[in-house]
Amino acid sequence: MTRIKATPTDGLSYSPLDAHYLDPEKLGKELTRVFDICHGCRLCFNLCPSFPALFKAVDGYDGDVEQLTPAQTDHVVDTCYQCKLCYLKCPYTPDDGHEFRLDFPRLMARAKAVRVKRRGLALRERLLGNPDLLGRLARLTPRLANLANRLKPNRWLLEQVLGIHRHKLLPEFHGETFQAWFERNRETYRSAGEHGRVFLFQTCFVNYNNPDVGKAALEVLHRNRVDVQCDYRRCCGMPALDGGDTAQAQRMARANIRQLLPYVREGYKVLAINPTCSLMLRKEYADLVGGEEAKELAAAVMDPSEFLHGLHQQGKLDTNFKSTPGAISYHVPCHLRAQNIGFRSRDVMRRIGGETEIELVTECCGHDGTWAMKREFFPLSLEAGKKAFAGMKRESLMTTDCPLAAIQFEQATGVRPLHPLQVLARAYRADGFTNPVPPKAES
Repeated sequence: MTRIKATPTDGLSYSPLDAHYLDPEKLGKELTRVFDICHGCRLCFNLCPSFPALFKAVDGYDGDVEQLTPAQTDHVVDTCYQCKLCYLKCPYTPDDGHEFRLDFPRLMARAKAVRVKRRGLALRERLLGNPDLLGRLARLTPRLANLANRLKPNRWLLEQVLGIHRHKLLPEFHGETFQAWFERNRETYRSAGEHGRVFLFQTCFVNYNNPDVGKAALEVLHRNRVDVQCDYRRCCGMPALDGGDTAQAQRMARANIRQLLPYVREGYKVLAINPTCSLMLRKEYADLVGGEEAKELAAAVMDPSEFLHGLHQQGKLDTNFKSTPGAISYHVPCHLRAQNIGFRSRDVMRRIGGETEIELVTECCGHDGTWAMKREFFPLSLEAGKKAFAGMKRESLMTTDCPLAAIQFEQATGVRPLHPLQVLARAYRADGFTNPVPPKAES
């Protein structure tokens, strides 16, 4: 067994812009180096299934990482679902300034990209990586699409042809997109913007699958005298990147930067409703496409609750809530934690007052993009989410910022959590919840 140096090899690369990013030989050097470090460290033993798979495989060769077979390496790569929690936990990352410059999630994404270059993009990854195409097709006959997703014979066929697990709850489609609804109601929500101007990046999921979250966002922002612009064009690109289609993700990133930068330069903040999308715009675009424009956009991107918390700090948040949900179980999505912004949805929901009590659930739910939809990973996803499921109390109001996590919780518990923006929108109404907020004492 040769001694493996922990410092980076000449194959180090986390950006598709590097000339050797797709070089399988140089990728192999980095996989060996990083796997050896992780096997010796084991700090992430209790995170995603990727690490137990790695440790078990390497232990089978008495610690010799170089003996791993291609199939074993593929299994480690495929069971990483990009939650990013290992990056937060790792002491050897570029953000820590450590000489090892270890970024396990980006290395796994690179390994998928190299595999796609060698084998081509599978039909399943091609379809799941293009949610706009799926959304446009389903809009033609949304009731039929939703019915098809519930029929057992059709789900069996979908599993056989595309590898989408027959028991996985899938997102519903709406006949009217959020963007179409926004265009019809734009004047109702027009504001002078006394408390700021934002571009609402509503995301493909909100646009096609859950427009109610977008409506709640608009209601809350309008209530707080914020001017909102919204012009949905395309997905953030994370589904394509997750499937190894780096070129498609780059095209989406460049197009989104071109669209959003003019707003940023006019002073708008970009609020991305889905934590995965805000992470993509904020953290991934710079490595995907490079350049100062990607950094300029990233500096303007915020999570909606992060923005609202900023209003509260400035004394501008409307806290005239009329009702309270009482006890809340709030799941913090992994991709919000990866942005290191704190628990801003919890902080803003606390402003509701009254009987509002919030219990944090910080464990990963195991959905992670399209990973939980896949036949071979669906059972693993439910296993990975067990602690999160147990932490969400059925007797309380369940909430999460991630709409896909909400589906995963519904899969496991039978209850779909609300988005924190929906909680706030309801709390502003007297009939939003059964518990009234006590009137404020006269000053």
